[in-house]
Amino acid sequence: MFATLYELRNEFFEIIYSKNPNGLQGLLRKIRDLNIAELNTYANGISKDIEAVKNGIMLAYNNGLAEGSVNKIKVVKRIMYGRNSFDLPKAKVLLCENIRCGIN
Repeated sequence: MFATLYELRNEFFEIIYSKNPNGLQGLLRKIRDLNIAELNTYANGISKDIEAVKNGIMLAYNNGLAEGSVNKIKVVKRIMYGRNSFDLPKAKVLLCENIRCGIN
């Protein structure tokens, strides 16, 4: 069982790093054949938005930078919840960005 999972993992990495999504349908079929509930959920999630997954494999650009910035802001928002007005979290986000930009 673990050997099969390891082979499927390697096949998935090969699909991603080769930038060729042609083997994706076959991989999803193999995953479903294992009949493991968690992997079936994973395969169904990929199948629901297969075009986006294929584009993510083929294309070099993505929205990772924007998502990372939004994630940082949400973390600061959660940490600062109930502490003060909007000015304090705003200052903290800007300070973090200034420090990050100064290091890079």
